[in-house]
Amino acid sequence: MKIIKTGFFLSAIAFLASCSSDQNEIKASSKPIEVMLSKSTTTDELGFAGASGKLVAKNSVNVSTRMMGYITGMKAEIGDFVKAGQPLVSINNTDIQAKGGQTDAQIAQAQANFNLAQKDFQRFQNLYNNQSASQKELDDMRARYEMAKANLDGARMMKNEVNSQYRYTNITAPISGVVTAKYASQGDLANPGMPILTIESSGNLQAQVLVSEQDITMIKTGMAVKVLMKSTNTEVVGNVAEVSLSSTNTGGQYLVKINMPQSDDYLPGMFVNVVFPFKRSGSVHQDFQESVAVPKSAIVEKGQLTGIYTVSSANTATLRWVKTGKTLGDQVEILSGLNSKEPYIVSAKGKLFNGAKVQVK
Repeated sequence: MKIIKTGFFLSAIAFLASCSSDQNEIKASSKPIEVMLSKSTTTDELGFAGASGKLVAKNSVNVSTRMMGYITGMKAEIGDFVKAGQPLVSINNTDIQAKGGQTDAQIAQAQANFNLAQKDFQRFQNLYNNQSASQKELDDMRARYEMAKANLDGARMMKNEVNSQYRYTNITAPISGVVTAKYASQGDLANPGMPILTIESSGNLQAQVLVSEQDITMIKTGMAVKVLMKSTNTEVVGNVAEVSLSSTNTGGQYLVKINMPQSDDYLPGMFVNVVFPFKRSGSVHQDFQESVAVPKSAIVEKGQLTGIYTVSSANTATLRWVKTGKTLGDQVEILSGLNSKEPYIVSAKGKLFNGAKVQVK
């Protein structure tokens, strides 16, 4: 029973102290606080979308082979500049050499049979013209001649196939550029279709970023965008080169490629931030409204809440909770809680609180 009375007594003291504190604050603020008002403005500057990505080479090629064999020579290392047609990789071609020998023997045999069949056909054609051979004998010789010719052509085609396989055992650079990756070394077993080297053309770089579905429809080819290089903390201007209209293979986001200006300071793999500027007003996007913007100095933060002071009809400060959006420089976008052209307190000569008397300067 004593504990209950003691708790009640302490609560009463706390309540009286709180009332006393509020009264003291109101008395201290009985004199109106001079404030300066400003009206919220609408701007297109905050109409942008940001996306992160990295630089990639505009032309990038994986060098591979169609033949299986051990790598006997590697004439390129990471960082080397190579020219188109320059030899890069040699692969053991013993099996192809053996097959080439077989096709040479088949060609020789087919050539001999063809020569014999051709002579026999010509001989029987003369005999037939002199009525010394029948039509059937001539037809048989003609069929034998055509079969020999077909066998010779087939053997020659096999030789062409072997020659084409030789090209895959001596691989050359398909484009001029820099070797940026190496997946195998001399002595390794090369497999068909598996990359051995990667060559990227130097100087032609693109920034690749993923954009959400809310913004992709406003991004157009040729649009100028701001690209922030994270490594050098510098900003350059690029142009949108490609806009993908499918997000099937990119996790619900859309791939956008931006052409970058040429510079020796830019390397493939560097991370970038891209800012896409949007015009919220105009005939093209009538369904969008301009953004409401206020300076950072007018924003009040209390815990997880964000607000801004306005003036009521009784000339008192009213803390209005707002929802903020993007920030660009000193401007903060207001998504909700403050209407366009509505005045708010931008500065005050004193401590503001909810209900404080104010005098507009």
